[in-house]
Amino acid sequence: MTMAVDSFNSKDSLTVGDASYDYYRLGAVEGDGLDVASLPFSLKVLLESLLRTEDGADITKADIEALAGWDANAEPSKEIQFTPARVIMQDFTGVPCVVDLATMREAMADLGGDATKINPLAPAEMVIDHSVIADVFGTPEAFERNVEIEYERNRERYQFLRWGQGAFADFKVVPPGTGIVHQVNIEKLARVVFDKNGTVYPDSCVGTDSHTTMVNGLGVVGWGVGGIEAEAAMLGQPISMLIPRVVGFKLSGELPEGATATDLVLVITEMLRQHGVVGKFVEFYGSGVGAVPLANRATIGNMSPEYGSTIAVFPIDDETTKYMRLTGRDEQQIALVEEYAKAQGLWHDPDHEARYSEYLELDLGDVVPSIAGPKRPQDRVSLSESKGSFRTALADYTEQDLNGYDEAVDESFPASDAPSSTDDGLNGDKPNAPAPSGAGRPSNPQMVTLEDGTSFEIDHGAVTIAAITSCTNTSNPSVMMGAGLLAKKAVEKGLQRKPWVKTTLAPGSKVVTEYYEKSGLNVYLDKLGFNLVGYGCTTCIGNSGPLIPEVSQAVNDGDLAVTAVLSGNRNFEGRINPDIKMNYLASPPLVIAYALAGSMDVDLFNEPLGQDQDGNDVFMKDIWPTPQEVEDVIASSIDSDTFSREYADVFAGDERWQNLSTPDGDVFAWDPESTYVRKAPYFDGMALEPSPVEEVTGARVLLKLGDSVTTDHISPAGAIKKDSPAGTYLSEHGIAPRDFNSYGSRRGNHEVMIRGTFANIRLRNQMAPGTEGGFTRNLIAGGEVTSVFEASEAYQEAGVPLVVLSGKEYGSGSSRDWAAKGTALLGVKVVIAESYERIHRSNLIGMGVLPLQYPEGQSAESLGLTGEETFDFTGITELNEGRTPKTVHVKARAEDGSAVEFDAVVRIDTPGEANYYRNGGIMPYVLRSLLD
Repeated sequence: MTMAVDSFNSKDSLTVGDASYDYYRLGAVEGDGLDVASLPFSLKVLLESLLRTEDGADITKADIEALAGWDANAEPSKEIQFTPARVIMQDFTGVPCVVDLATMREAMADLGGDATKINPLAPAEMVIDHSVIADVFGTPEAFERNVEIEYERNRERYQFLRWGQGAFADFKVVPPGTGIVHQVNIEKLARVVFDKNGTVYPDSCVGTDSHTTMVNGLGVVGWGVGGIEAEAAMLGQPISMLIPRVVGFKLSGELPEGATATDLVLVITEMLRQHGVVGKFVEFYGSGVGAVPLANRATIGNMSPEYGSTIAVFPIDDETTKYMRLTGRDEQQIALVEEYAKAQGLWHDPDHEARYSEYLELDLGDVVPSIAGPKRPQDRVSLSESKGSFRTALADYTEQDLNGYDEAVDESFPASDAPSSTDDGLNGDKPNAPAPSGAGRPSNPQMVTLEDGTSFEIDHGAVTIAAITSCTNTSNPSVMMGAGLLAKKAVEKGLQRKPWVKTTLAPGSKVVTEYYEKSGLNVYLDKLGFNLVGYGCTTCIGNSGPLIPEVSQAVNDGDLAVTAVLSGNRNFEGRINPDIKMNYLASPPLVIAYALAGSMDVDLFNEPLGQDQDGNDVFMKDIWPTPQEVEDVIASSIDSDTFSREYADVFAGDERWQNLSTPDGDVFAWDPESTYVRKAPYFDGMALEPSPVEEVTGARVLLKLGDSVTTDHISPAGAIKKDSPAGTYLSEHGIAPRDFNSYGSRRGNHEVMIRGTFANIRLRNQMAPGTEGGFTRNLIAGGEVTSVFEASEAYQEAGVPLVVLSGKEYGSGSSRDWAAKGTALLGVKVVIAESYERIHRSNLIGMGVLPLQYPEGQSAESLGLTGEETFDFTGITELNEGRTPKTVHVKARAEDGSAVEFDAVVRIDTPGEANYYRNGGIMPYVLRSLLD
């Protein structure tokens, strides 16, 4: 066991009130070229971790000096080992994590070790929030009924998690029906400053969800990792990383009237995605920081994965401690946060500018009302241009001829009259340019008659889901109260939601329900159909439940390109609902406005939402609440007692949870008949020593994909189709289609998840043109089109390794470790892409899959690769000599004997990642380390 070292003699003491604490003083790091005071906030947090965990072996004085002397302009090259204070999980990613730990206990025993060594060494907390589905909506009974269904569907999983809570030390579970993990994290679990046995240090975390970054808004450095990395962190392994570049994002001014936190974050998302921040830290500073409320900061931090950064952090300041006090934190803890942050130089000084690698700036006064869609969060559209943007995008989702639509758009938006960014205010005097007229819009109206006799027509663009959901916005009282006030005014004007719209409200915590009830706004939300459906992610992760049946039938009969509008963070194709082709992100008040309008083909500034009791047109400006109205209702309805009450016994759960029968014992008793929880295969046949790395030869292409392939495309979380390989498997095991549940809920069963890999209904594999979904061609069986899973089985039986070819931003989106696990279990040994998103690249290595990158400026198309070639990869074995090759030689042989050859860049970025790859993945590496 290595001993702690303090080469800078940095240990010091701090007195707060009557209590005394030890801490590691950053100011003690001194020497030539070491400038700690000017480091960005985020790097100071990393530096403190190195100081505190220095052991002379994995973490050395040289590592500390390298970080303290950080060159802001250098490309990342220095590896450090960061030890997060804690790990946080949600149940979709957390269940397979606990499955892996349970399996690892058995593997440890099989290899002659102590099974109880497999135990969290860092605090681990799980919030069950991903399982509730909005099956029932629009009634007062929706919440209770959805929870009942949730328990019926997920009983096995919940029993397994309760076993884990008892079997593993320092592992706590927040039961179902409580809230969304990231909102519970900022409102309750985050410490901001951690106290462990009298030693204090910055709170930090890694989480099994990409939106772990929401806690960045509270001054906590944390980011999403795959479940496999989270397991390693729980078991005491530090996170191997390169010292990153840090982008300084200066904020000034204040948000104008009519603009919301959602609008702000969509602007920031667009700016940062265009700038390019993948793999970088983003840090906000400047005079405008103080004008950004904590809830808005959390919204901005939450969206970090959508613009690709590792974190998007705000420093600690008065707003931080104000929020801690509002959410019922202990006064001693609040005082500790302030005193510790000031002692360590972590308290925000608006007049101080740290050194940054790159700089961006935004005047908050320039933010305008916006939405994003129809398929990516970074595709921001000013609300004044949303109708024209929708019509332009519609061409990609319908086969109908646009009949001169382009001309219609040009006539409606002459260059001289195009709306400027200053024309977007809800209460401004400047008129907006008219949206395009109906001329040329694709149309295929379908008549619908509901069970109660209500009849109507729907067409392309109909809003069929309007969902106030997701941690991104439901944690923010300003937009939630804004939505409630808008609902109140709408009801008072006599407006109703359109009958084809499925309306749902799924807050991130019970606090929201309490302040809605206290303010009386819940009554008006209910009248518009926004009844509480559950406390969970619901629509944002694809748990939208079915559309209104008659509407679904019409959508499919007419092949309509209908829409969803949600207050979430993700709108990828196929994510929200299988019937819906176009998805838009919007603030909660705009979600309600679109439910009233009933269509995306509407100009909310200039066209009415409906008519009042006297038949007069009602426009959005007539019901949009003023900032003062929002502030007044917040002040009268939200206080610290609200948070203290709702979180008083957060781990206890309701009677359903408490009455679950739970197995006990240190080792889990697997049920061979279970279709939810099965022993993982990752340690089958594992030896004490890893086998040498081998070259990959004779490989065939399983899929050839384009740009922006997300982890949703690779491993969907939503519904399981009856005729899919996963559906067939469940049917063969006696599960009725109504009980299939979702892929996300079945992540504890690798058999389901392998069959669901690359099965997203919107995935387009260029190897099988004309298909959509999980299809490919079996190149060793005459090129027949078959499912990806069936082709994989044939290849693996023949001993043929597999390759995936892709374009830019491969693996963007959720942390979703099953995107990498499924890839590995399908027999894929190598992925070649033009670029990767950070988490998925890391997860591929964690599962023993080699990520390669095309030479700069090259792609499958430019190299002439069709996907029908046979691939050989040479140079990989250099890893056996303790070195990581910069490139691997690729030879792709066509059937006619010709070949394409190139040197692909090896994206194993750190020595730690190289160790994982040599061991066949991170889990075998950790197990062997614990055995040592």
